[in-house]
Amino acid sequence: MKQLVHGLMAFLMTMTMGAAMAADLLLGPGDVLKVSVYGSPDLNLETRVSEGGNISFPLIGQVPLAGLSAAAAEKKIASMLEAGNFVKKPQVNVIVTAVQSQQVSVLGQVNRPGRYPIEGKRSLIDLLAMAGGINGEGGDRVSLIRTRDGKTTREEIDVIEMVRAGQLAKDYALSGNDVLYVERAPKFYIYGEVQRPGAFRLERSMTVVQALSAGGGLSMRGTERGLVIKRRDADGKIRLIDAKQDDLLQVDDVVFVKESWF
Repeated sequence: MKQLVHGLMAFLMTMTMGAAMAADLLLGPGDVLKVSVYGSPDLNLETRVSEGGNISFPLIGQVPLAGLSAAAAEKKIASMLEAGNFVKKPQVNVIVTAVQSQQVSVLGQVNRPGRYPIEGKRSLIDLLAMAGGINGEGGDRVSLIRTRDGKTTREEIDVIEMVRAGQLAKDYALSGNDVLYVERAPKFYIYGEVQRPGAFRLERSMTVVQALSAGGGLSMRGTERGLVIKRRDADGKIRLIDAKQDDLLQVDDVVFVKESWF
């Protein structure tokens, strides 16, 4: 079931990626632009938006473009050329050849962590798809860290449940400098008289008997009457719980299987 849900999520991610339009991109420092003026090849240039948000353009000098779309930048340059009587009714074309200002960091348990440009409208699922999706060690939850109006917030989003339920209200549109962090999948531990002691992925609503199955079942000397869960409480102290087969496990639980004496 887990593989099916992950596969469905990957499919939906791929399908949504094509919806973005580059024209919606807002320009910012570091972006590389190719500007051309129809009929005036001497005015054509490729330039980078400065840290102050400007470009230096022939005849008209410094042009502030930060925060404008490519279409708005075309109109601004054209109006300045016409206002200075340099070109009559100029037709300006602006193409963004490299995006540096509007990037999102995708970190943690993804196949291709890194910084990705937002070319148009990109959502959380879009960016996960661009990063190759959640890898085998990744959990179901993604942390979204954003700064708005000088205030930084962190929200945890259950991506698998969002896709499974078809409720995409939290598939937020992302902006430059947002951070996505995919947590490592929660684990439990099992040791004692089992075939494969060790650490295993904690699935949703996982029971003790399912934990035994993950550990390969009881060894020849094991007994289901001797199951103990070691669980750390809120104060950091270890509690010993006599476990039943249908008890639900929690993150970082340690299941101990005792040896049968007869």
